[in-house]
Amino acid sequence: MKKILLAFGTRPEAIKMCPLVKELRNDKNIEVRVCITGQHKEMLTQVLDVFHIIPDYDLAIMKKNQSLFDITERVLGGMRDVCVKEKPDVVLVHGDTTTSFASALASYYLRIPVGHIEAGLRTYNQWSPYPEEFNRQAVGVLADLHFAPTDSARTRLIQEGKKENRIFITGNTVIDALKTTIREDYHSEIAEWAEGSRLVLLTAHRRENLGVPLCNMFAAIKNVIDSVEDVKILYPVHKNPAIRKIAYEIFGKEPRVRLEEPMNVIDFHNIMSRSYMVMTDSGGIQEEAPALGKPVLVMRDTTERPEGVEAGTLKLVGTEKDTIEREFKKLLQDQSSYAQMANAVNPYGDGKASIRIARIIKEFLE
Repeated sequence: MKKILLAFGTRPEAIKMCPLVKELRNDKNIEVRVCITGQHKEMLTQVLDVFHIIPDYDLAIMKKNQSLFDITERVLGGMRDVCVKEKPDVVLVHGDTTTSFASALASYYLRIPVGHIEAGLRTYNQWSPYPEEFNRQAVGVLADLHFAPTDSARTRLIQEGKKENRIFITGNTVIDALKTTIREDYHSEIAEWAEGSRLVLLTAHRRENLGVPLCNMFAAIKNVIDSVEDVKILYPVHKNPAIRKIAYEIFGKEPRVRLEEPMNVIDFHNIMSRSYMVMTDSGGIQEEAPALGKPVLVMRDTTERPEGVEAGTLKLVGTEKDTIEREFKKLLQDQSSYAQMANAVNPYGDGKASIRIARIIKEFLE
């Protein structure tokens, strides 16, 4: 019996890998093993609980003030041990995390084929996002199977010299996840708090935005809500102490800004579906929000998801205060601009990515 090992360690990876785990486990002719690294801890467990997935291995690498050196070293050693014990026929990793890079490297050292979910995303700037741009390019070098979410991601992989017969357009598994998480009968105290207002969902946590860029973002948002009365901001604040310090300094006394602990995926997706728009420097939300018809202002100078910009679902606004303020006001005050983004066609697939990936992997293993 063939064996597949899926390795992931962060909340966004879990959201995108859990639908694939469930799909693969539908086939009783293959063994499926799940190894989580614990690069995120509580936030990761929340997602596993929603999808009813119990991991076979937990490397539990999380420690206070861990560095990229710590994460890489521990995942590399932990995955070596798991792979030596399990001897999988293929290891599946996702995206651009340090967990994915180190897991792919461990698999490569042991000559185990690697499948890369969400392959082909690029900014071609190794410092933005950091270290994710390096991670995904490195995994691309090591991978035997490349599961590209879009046609343009496939094109980038071909241009880099990857074998065309090992690149597959599948759509993005995050759209699959929404089928599990979005609920028509959803109720929450946060939803009640936002009722009667235009709710803006904010996420911000990029390493490269710490310091002045993050202060610029928050100052711009504060200026806008001070001048537009029917807007409320929900910000699930990342666990990083440096981010929390800035967030509470700027937003702590704002009655129409709600700072929350990181939310479980059910709450997050359902609040997003009821929001007016999204402001973010994150990655996966650039795919989730358009699937729900929500305009996204991306507070970064680059994005590895240019398909969204081209489709009109995303707009890059950088990290300069005046630009963010202007573009935020525009979506609040110019209904034609808002409608154009809200009604743009989501380029990230039809919610059947996991089915396609599972089929391709089974064919590869035959």
